[in-house]
Amino acid sequence: MSASRLQPDGPSAAADPPPSPLTILVAEDDDGHAELIRLQFKRAGLTLPMLRFADGQEVLDFLFRRGAGPHRQSGRSYLVLLDIRMPKVDGMTVLRAIKSQPELMKLPVIMLTTTDDPKAVDECYDAGCSLFMSKPTDAGTFFEALRRLGLLLQMVATPRINGLLEAG
Repeated sequence: MSASRLQPDGPSAAADPPPSPLTILVAEDDDGHAELIRLQFKRAGLTLPMLRFADGQEVLDFLFRRGAGPHRQSGRSYLVLLDIRMPKVDGMTVLRAIKSQPELMKLPVIMLTTTDDPKAVDECYDAGCSLFMSKPTDAGTFFEALRRLGLLLQMVATPRINGLLEAG
């Protein structure tokens, strides 16, 4: 598994996230976009720990406690930034899997994607996403949008995940 911890000081491998009121799970296959998210959140003063997943399968393994990589911890709060177009398992499949499990259905999921197709927006909200955010194609606008998202996340209250899903 290539999940890595994104901290304000940079990425490093992580076995489990450190104690914190909230850990941000970044499911983004584009290395450049993942780094932009980290940098803009740092710029916004967001100091929460982040774990980055390069494909949908990795984030599912983390949340459903499967495989040898890091796994979610009971009693912790998480928020998922989820790209729709990812290798192995796409973001819509990940979103539906999260929202289909009573243990995870309260988990906030922000879709962060390059599409602004109204059908995709409707499909994401119908599947239970908390927020749909289009990645602007203009770099400056994208930077500002991420900075504002980082500021918003500093004020968001998120539920703890207490479910006991077993590895399977």
